[in-house]
This record gives sequence, C-alpha cells and structure tokens, in this order.
Amino acid sequence: MVPGEENQLVPKEDVFWRCRQSIFDEMKKKFAQIENAAEEPRVLCIIQDTTNSKTVNERITLNLPASTPLRKLFEDVANKVGYVNGTFDLVWGNGINATDMPPLDHTSEKSLLDTNFEPGKKNFLHLTDKDGEQPQIAEDTIAADDSVQDRFIGPLPREGSVGSTNDYVGQSYSYSSILNKSETGYVGLVNQAMTCYLNSLLQTLFMTPEFRNALYKWEFEESEEDPVTSIPYQLQRLFVLLQTSKKRAIETTDVTRSFGWDSSEAWQQHDVQELCRVMFDALEQKWKQTEQADLINELYQGKLKDYVRCLECGYEGWRIDTYLDIPLVIRPYGASQAFASVEEALQAFIQPEILDGPNQYFCEQCKKKCDARKGLRFLHFPYLLTLQLKRFDFDYTTMHRIKLNDRMTFPEELDMSTFIDVEDENSLLYELFSVMVHSGSAAGGHYYACIKSFSDEQWYSFNDQHVSRITQEDIKKTHGGSSGSRGYYSSAFASSTNAYMLIYRLKDPSRNAKFLEVKDYPEHIKNLVRKEKELEEQEKKQREIERNTCKIKLFCMHPVKQVMMENKLEVHKDKTLKEAVEIAYKVMDLEEAIPLDCCRLVKYDEFHDYLERSYEGEEDTPMGLLLGGVKSTYMFDLLLEIKKPDQVFQSYKPGEVMVKVHVVDIKAESVAPPFSVRAYLNQTVAEFKQLISKTIQLPAETMRIVLERCYNDLRLLNVPSKTLKAEGFFRSNKVFVESSESLDHQMAFTDSHLWKLLDRHANTIRLFVLLPEQSPGSHSKRTVYQKAGGDSGNMDDACERVKGPLGSLKSVEAILEESTEKLKSLSLRQQQDGDNGDSSKSTETSDFENIESPLNERDSSGSVDTRELEQQIPTSDPENFQSEERSDSDVNNDRSTSSVDSDILSSSHSSDTLCNADSAPIPLANGLDSHSITSSRRSKANEGKKETWDTAEEDSGTDSEYDESGKSRGETQYIYFKAESYPADEGSGEGHKWLMVHVDKRITLATFKQQLEPFVGALSSHFKVFRVYASNQEFESIRLNETLSSFSDDNKITIRLGRALKKGEYRVKVYQLLVNEQEPCRFLLDAVFAKGMTVRQSKEELIPQLREQCGLEVSIDRFRLRKKTWKNPGTVFLDYHVYEEDINISSNWEVFLEVLDEVERMKSMSQLAVLARRWRPTELILDPFQEIVLESSSVDELREKLCEISGIPLEDVEFAKGRGTFPCDMSVLEIHQDLDWNPKVSTLNVWPLYICDDGAVIFYRDKTEELLELTDEQRNELMKKESSRLQKTGHRVTYSPRKEKALKIYLDGSSNKDLTQD
Repeated sequence: MVPGEENQLVPKEDVFWRCRQSIFDEMKKKFAQIENAAEEPRVLCIIQDTTNSKTVNERITLNLPASTPLRKLFEDVANKVGYVNGTFDLVWGNGINATDMPPLDHTSEKSLLDTNFEPGKKNFLHLTDKDGEQPQIAEDTIAADDSVQDRFIGPLPREGSVGSTNDYVGQSYSYSSILNKSETGYVGLVNQAMTCYLNSLLQTLFMTPEFRNALYKWEFEESEEDPVTSIPYQLQRLFVLLQTSKKRAIETTDVTRSFGWDSSEAWQQHDVQELCRVMFDALEQKWKQTEQADLINELYQGKLKDYVRCLECGYEGWRIDTYLDIPLVIRPYGASQAFASVEEALQAFIQPEILDGPNQYFCEQCKKKCDARKGLRFLHFPYLLTLQLKRFDFDYTTMHRIKLNDRMTFPEELDMSTFIDVEDENSLLYELFSVMVHSGSAAGGHYYACIKSFSDEQWYSFNDQHVSRITQEDIKKTHGGSSGSRGYYSSAFASSTNAYMLIYRLKDPSRNAKFLEVKDYPEHIKNLVRKEKELEEQEKKQREIERNTCKIKLFCMHPVKQVMMENKLEVHKDKTLKEAVEIAYKVMDLEEAIPLDCCRLVKYDEFHDYLERSYEGEEDTPMGLLLGGVKSTYMFDLLLEIKKPDQVFQSYKPGEVMVKVHVVDIKAESVAPPFSVRAYLNQTVAEFKQLISKTIQLPAETMRIVLERCYNDLRLLNVPSKTLKAEGFFRSNKVFVESSESLDHQMAFTDSHLWKLLDRHANTIRLFVLLPEQSPGSHSKRTVYQKAGGDSGNMDDACERVKGPLGSLKSVEAILEESTEKLKSLSLRQQQDGDNGDSSKSTETSDFENIESPLNERDSSGSVDTRELEQQIPTSDPENFQSEERSDSDVNNDRSTSSVDSDILSSSHSSDTLCNADSAPIPLANGLDSHSITSSRRSKANEGKKETWDTAEEDSGTDSEYDESGKSRGETQYIYFKAESYPADEGSGEGHKWLMVHVDKRITLATFKQQLEPFVGALSSHFKVFRVYASNQEFESIRLNETLSSFSDDNKITIRLGRALKKGEYRVKVYQLLVNEQEPCRFLLDAVFAKGMTVRQSKEELIPQLREQCGLEVSIDRFRLRKKTWKNPGTVFLDYHVYEEDINISSNWEVFLEVLDEVERMKSMSQLAVLARRWRPTELILDPFQEIVLESSSVDELREKLCEISGIPLEDVEFAKGRGTFPCDMSVLEIHQDLDWNPKVSTLNVWPLYICDDGAVIFYRDKTEELLELTDEQRNELMKKESSRLQKTGHRVTYSPRKEKALKIYLDGSSNKDLTQD
C-alpha cells in the first residue's frame, strides 16, 4: 500500500517518541507540583489532649502546609485522636493559659497562616472540652478496635522482642472502652495481676451449659452463710454478670475474696489444672447435702483400673481409682521424640509395662517374685473429659524445670471407644469445646482460653478482658512446635504458645444441654439479675458523677493556726462558684474560725506561691467553665482566701505578677518580713517604685530596689525606664527595698553596705544549739573557762552573780565588752614588754595574769586573783564535766565523760585566749538584741600560739591558709554570728540551755566552735559538736576546715563536753562480748586510741574508764580486745600489737572487749581461737560456748581438742561450721540435718569451712547419739517455741522453705497464716 498525502502512515518510531514526550511532560508537571509544595512553608502543630475522655491523654503532632484551612486541621485532629469533629475545642497553648484564650473556629476556611500560626516553629495547642462537655468518641474508632480484637489471638508480643519469660502484654484500653460490651456479646474478666489462669477456668465453666445450669438451680440461703464467703453464690453472681452486664469486662475480686485470698494472692501465678482440682474440691464441700452434692462427679469423674497380672500363673491384682482429668505425657522419660498426637499419648497411658529383674512382682498365688505386667485400664469416661498435657517437666541435666514446646495435635472430635476395656453400646465420641492455652516458659507466662459456644458453634478467644472471634485455623496454632534445643536455657528464654488443657464433651443428644433462657431462670436467679442490674445502674450513675466532678488541689492559710493547709476539692462541674466556696469552707473545717462571707476561691500556683487571678462577678458561673472542664490533672490550684470582717478582698487580674517586698534598714542592719504587692510586667522600674512608695510611705527618689532572681543572685534595678519583664521578673518575685540618704548610694553596688547586708542575709541560717548539762555547784569551778562575756551554760545563775555597785544585773554584752577591754590592754602591755619577756613564764600566767573574771565579782569587790582561781580548779573532777556522745548504733551510750576527757578538761586551762579581742555587739538583722561576735581575729595575747585543728581522718588545708584562730583567711569577711537564749524544749532535762544562733553558713566548723566558746564555758578543743537528724540520731561533726554549707535552717546541734580529736587520734566505740548471753553485744563506752599506741597501752587507759563509767573491775591480764565486724567477733589483738602498724584503724572504729576467766592463752598470731558448742541430739539442746585455742589449722587438732573438752571418743566426734551472724543461732529442729556435718577436709582454711580468722563458731556432736523422736504435737509445739525464741533474737526462721506458694481455697473465708499450716 502506497500512502497518500491525506492518509499518511505514521512510522512506529514517531509514535514511540511522541509517547515518550508526553510521559516526560507529565512527569515534569508532577515535579513542578512537588517543587511548589516543597517551597510552601509548613506549620508544625503539637496538640495536647487535656480532656478526661480517655485514661491516657494523647499528644499528637501534625506537619501541615501553611495554606491548610483551619477546618481541615480540626478534621485531621479528630481522625488522629478518635473524637467526633465539633465536640471539642482547640485553644492556643504557647505559654499562655488555655482557659484565658478564646477557642479556634472549627468551621473557619481561613488558612493556618492567616490564623496566626507560625511556619517553621512549634505551635502548641490544647484540645479541651467544648462548653464544659467532654468530646464524643467516634464509633468507627470503637468498631476499628473490635475489628482488631477479631484478629487478636493469644498474647500480644512485645515490640522488638523475640520472647521472654513473661511474654504476655495486656492490651491497653481506655476508660470508655471497658464500659462498652464487645460486639461478640460476651463479657471478659479483668486480670487482677496474675489471675489469668483463674479467668481461663471461670470462662470455661461459664461456657459449659451443664455446669452453668446446675449452678443457677442452687439457691443461696443468706441466713445460713455469709454471702461474702460463699463460693457458689459468688460464682452465681459472676455468671449472671457475664451474661447480663453491658461492660466489656468485669472484676473477679468478689470470687477471690470468697476463696479467702487477700490482695497478695493476685500476684501469685498458679497452674490452671491445680486450680481446677482445688476449686472442684471446695465446691463439693460447700454443696454437701444439697441437690448439687454430686455434680462434679457426675460431670467430670471417670474410673480406671490399676492392675498387676502375674505372667506365670495369670493371677491379677487390681484396684479401682477415680479421676477428674487424664494427665498425658508429652515426651516419655529418656526419649528424644515427643508423641505426635493426643491419641498416641492416650495409647501410651494405658500401655502396660513389664516388671522383671529387680522390679519383679511378689505374686500371692505363686508365693514368690515373678515377672508381671502392670498397667491401667479405663472403665468409665466422664461426660466432660479433661485432658492435661504435661508440658512442664524437670531437666535432670540442668536440674531446672523446663517447658516442653513439642508439637502435639488434638482432634476436634475424639473417639474414646478404642481406649476402654469394657464394651459399651453407647457412643464414646467427644467434641472439643475448650482449649486452655499457656504462653511462656516454666519460669512464668500467661493463660487464656479458646472456647466453642454451643449456641452458635463459633470459637471465641477469652483473653482476660478481651473476647474475640477465632477460627479452627487459630486452634491448630495451639498444637505447639519444637523450637530446637530443649535444655533449660532454651525453655527459660524462648517463649512459646501451646495448648495445656483440653476439655471435651460427650456427643449425646439425650444429655447435651442448652443454656437456660431468661424466662426459664429460677426465681432466685431472676431476683439476682434484677439486683445486679440495679447495682450496675447505680454504678453507672456514680461513674457519670465522677466523670463530671472536678477534683483539684485546695489550699488555705488557717486564720487561727497560721499554717498552710492542703486538701482536695471535689465539686460537680455544674456547681456554681458560690456553692464551691461553701464546699471548700466545710472541707477546710473553718466553721468555728471565721464567717463564710470572709472566704473566697482564687486561682493559685502553689509552686511559685502565686495568686493568678480572682473571680469577681462570677459567683454564679459553673465550676466546669471556670476550671476549663473536668480534667484528670490541672495546671493550677485553688486557694481559699480569707479576710478579716473589716477588710475588702483585693482584685487579682490575669497577667499580674506577685512581688514579695522586704524593707531593709541599713542603720539597724535589719531585713523586715515581706509584704506582697502586685505589679504588671510592662510596668517600668520608676512606676514600680511609685507603687511601693504609696504602699509603705518611703520616698521613691532615694529608693533602691534589688531583685533576687535566684539564690544569692542580686540585681540592682537602676534603669528607671526599663520594664519589669526586661529586668527578669516572673510570676513570683522577691525584692529588697532601701530608702535612705546615706553615702552608700554613691558606692558601686557590689561594694556597698546594702549588698553586704543582703549577701549576709542570703547566707545566714538559724541553728538551735543545745548546750551541755551543768552539774550543781560547778559554776565557780568553771570560772576559768568563761570567755570574756561567756556563759557556762547556766546563764541565769551566772548572771545572778554578776552585780554592779547598785546591784543591777550585768548584761552578756557588758561582760563581753569589759573583758575585751582588759584583753586589749593586756595585748598592749605584751607588745611593750615583748622584747624583755620572761621566756620561762608559763602560757597560763601570760594569758591570765592581769585578767579579772567578771563572773567572780561580788558586790563591787575587787577582782579575784588568777592564782586564787587556779586553786579552785581540781586536778580531776570527772563528775563536774558530764559529756555524752550518741553512738551510731541503737545502743544507749553512757553519758559520763571518759577519764581521758576529764583529765584534759581539768588540766591547765589556757591553751588559748578566751575571747575575741575586737569583738563588739552588733544588732541582729531581724532586730533581736542579743550577743554578737563578728570578728575573726584573736587578741594579741594569743599571738604566736597556733591551735591545732587536725582530725583523725584528714588534715585539710595547709598552715599558710589559716590564721592563728584556725580559720581560712578568705573566710574572715563572712563571719557573722549572733546568739540568744532560747526556751528549753520539754524533756530536754534540768540544767540544759538552748541557744538560737544566726550564723553565716560560709564559716568553717572551727570558727563556729570558737564563737560558741563563751556559751559553752570551755575551749573549742574541749567540746564536740553533734548534728541531730530527723530520726534523733546524732553524728559528730569533726572536719573543722569544712564550712556549714551542709547545714540548713532550724537544724539542731548538740554540744558535748569532751576533748576533740587531735591528728593521729581516733574515737573508738568499745562493746563487751558476752558469748553465752542472749544479747552477746553490749555497748560500754567511747575511747580515744592514737596512732603508734600499743594494745596494752590502750587497755591501761581503758581500765579506769571501765571502772568509773561502767562499774567494771578488770585487771589488765584478764581481758582482751578483738576485732568487731558487725556482731561477729574476729581477730584477737595481742598486747604488743601497734595501732596503724599491725592493726588498721579508722574513724568510728568498733572493737570488742572480752573479759577472760583465765590468763590470756593467745600469745602468737599463728594460733587460732574458735568458739565451740556441743549439740546433744538425744535432748535437743545446745551447751554453752567454750573457746578452743589451736596451734594450727589442722582438723585433727580440732577433733583432739573437742575430744579433750567433751570426753567424746575421738572416732565419734563430728563437727560442723555455724552459719550466719554470731552466735549462729538456729532452730534445734534444723541443727541435726541442715548443717554440713563432718566435712571431708584436713585443714580448716579450705572449702567448705574457710576458717582463717579467730571467732568462728563450731558445732560438734557425738555421732553415736540418736536424734530424739517427736510426735507431731510435740514437733508443732517445739516449732512454735523455737520460732518465738529466734524472732526475739532477730534470727530468721526457715522451716522447709518453699519456692512456690501452694494454691489453697479457704472454706472459712480467711487464710490461716500459721507456720504449722504449711
């Protein structure tokens, strides 16, 4: 064909290129659209659900083009969250309170850009209730959930997990979803904790028509039994609820309570087959002498014959047994292959075994042992056949329980006629209707049930609260399957899901029952149905009220008690603000304190202590609108504000900030308590000054305002035009205001007196100091220790003796000033005479030669000469200086001062001067008129004498860093110390005095002790500081170069007289070891041991202390010291041992002191001292401890020594090492069997003895003695006595410990926890 001009043929190549070009054009257009979309700015929206519609509030994120209409945003949010569009509001949440902003319009066609959304930034929105009503949950969401449930079979796997011991993860469901019944029509059961095994069995019994109908026919007699403890009645109630409830799932707590279980039982996982047997037994007991007495046997009981047939004469011995279930072995013992099906396992169950060889059977007819055949024969199968697949086994190679996950098939219909031994004309065809599945391993797992309904022949999965449809294919998945290795570790960590119990029903039309119809219910069940429906309706109404009740924190400053009270306000959302105030008034119990019209509710922020806003004119507004709807949590609180009857409530507007204002008086160096004002963030500093000026009548022209933005961060507001927001103000603020015409204004702020005063105020803490107890008549004897202006602890008596010419009482400040002047004049004289001073002159004389003690002045008479005062001081008077130091243990310490401390306290008294040379009284910042010491420098009289502040643990800081007072040079500027007498606490005892001390926490402990010297009446090196904690435990503070920064306001401190530790010294707690006493460890005293001291020297120092403090008379050769580890005695310290060289020692070290009956036998470190105790099994008693000293670690030597002290023949001596903490006490019922007697070792320092140190406990016995036989009654009685004895001594009682708690149902409704029950 020749193509013409009009109809030319297009070559194939042209068609191809045209198609290709059109595809390219289309792709180009698409790319252009994508490019345009990419260029369009996008808006990131973060929406937080703040409603109470769901249990867990969601937070969703949407990234939308800026041109998206606002209407589309609402649609996307509704789809994401699952709410009906139009039933919720969206409000801005960008740092602004959502309730104060109008909601967005869900119908608007405006773009996000036009609605003030910011592209490229996070736009926060709150999803809130609409008009006080909660959002409606979309029905398609619930349906979608149910469709998911339809596909849900078995446990939900953890995300990213292959398997674990607890592979089951319960599905999360919302509060609303549990109230909606599943579309399957069936109701689930709530898992209390680990009650999935119970839920599976209960659902199976409920789905068994014969059992449910029989249970309904039984009638409960309330006059005969408590309904709470009646198991059949609680099962009736549960079945009625499963049949009639509109909920998705119901609780089983009433059923378990009838079992006598407490809440702990819910956390015990048990075997479902074990529960089945125990529950059936309990029901039989409860149903005795009723129509249902034989119900369990009629439905579930079968019969079998256990026989043995002699293979020689044919004689057969047998017995008839009954069974409720048939246990089928998965894998025979020793076999590597499992049975493939239930039929194979049943055949193996009745397969006889041959008894031959050593297992021959004694035939009564042959009168000899013969080969025999032993086996089982089924005689009768029950109507409901229960098969247990024994998947849990014991692996003897690993000695652990395992789960067998092998595949074992089971048919939907099972013909049992091939397994019965007797001919039965009736059909024995059974149909499967329940499969109880276990998912997990032998260590733990989850149960659920697959059950076929006889109503519609449909299979359902009952998995706790979830019920869903399943298919026959899903049932086949429970046959199981091998997972490779079957060792313990593979079973423990590889989860599997397979059938564990199978229940079949006999196919017999004449017996197969159907579920009772409602019209056929017995009258008592109809009444029960009505009762449960009424209860459910009441619960629904109550739940509705709860869902519409606002629950919010409520605070109130009590007008009488002046304490901030906290409570919870529960008010219905429709109640008005006025009604809510009345409710809050009653909740806070203010009826007797103040009239109702003096109270109102305001919005409050507890964290910042900030009043956000008041509600003027909104008394009739519903609380739901005021609070922004009903929510699980609120971002704010409510305060019940109170006013006096003559006052007017202040208006608090949103946007205001609260400012607490402290007025500072520079001249008086005081900071007044705060008062509150409200300001706006957009106010200038100048306007803020005018506001304060009007409030407190201070001139604004000279006013200085300092803002404390955070702790000790002070900022002077010196730019009048700057706004408060720019200066860093927030919701709640703290400022200091000072207005004076002093020159302090002209100084730089950080150099000004105002800054120093505020800095000191910020770092000042208040401490309560308990001074040591004063002995009667000790004031004159302690005069030397009175620092100038000091107080010996009994300030009233001391001051009573300080009278002037007119008999007027001298103040503490006057005493301090007078003594300070004398010390200054002494210092000047020392400087003048320094060149020709007598070097042989004692330090005491130089310090006190010309000082008159003001506390010894009497009726204007002359001062007492120092030498006369020295004569009044005894060389040793321990009774006058009582000291106490609490031990860290719970043992009460002796309160008397150790002889070491007493000697030092009564020795030469002038190791340091007794006051600060240039100290002067300065008023407290809060205006208190009390003694003050603000200087860190010592008088010149102390020059050249440096006090040592080293502790036993560390010597922090070098000498160059500290001045003569032991204080950091850089610390001097922070010294601030003010003290005043404080009323004694009740119970503090006679003679005790309290000080309330205001102190800068930046000073060191050393300086703090120096400032306390005048009040304690002793040098700082002669008393100790104990910090008291909340539990009234006291711990000594010994690191003198550390500051008081760890202390806080109102901490308590106890001062105890006694020498502080020097470098190389350690405080040691000494306990007495009493090996044969009920309490073998008793605290004696505290002592001081020094580095380089020998054990004998420490014993010599202990002897007088033991006599004086403990009344214990011992000679140096009749007691020893030994190591103490907790309550265990250890290494015996020999007299020649040196501390820190031979014996490691540390702070708060503890040692045992053991009184000996004879001279010390331990002479060498090669010896070994053990404590032996004889066990007499024929009498069930233990002899007292006896110490044995061994020359070596030989077991033979130990046996010889035991033979020597006991008289037991050497070959009959058996011994065992004690267990646990000394004295290794244990029950006499356990000693004979539980100890590792007669270990096969030759030395004591090897396994299993490991006796390498002194103090080990050895039990020994005569192996020829027989154990005393006890009756059950005697054993139980002795068990109780031993239990009581061991509990008193603090030892554990361990009678046959069980790793698993046995499952029990208590018919009396309460569990008996007595030990004998187990």
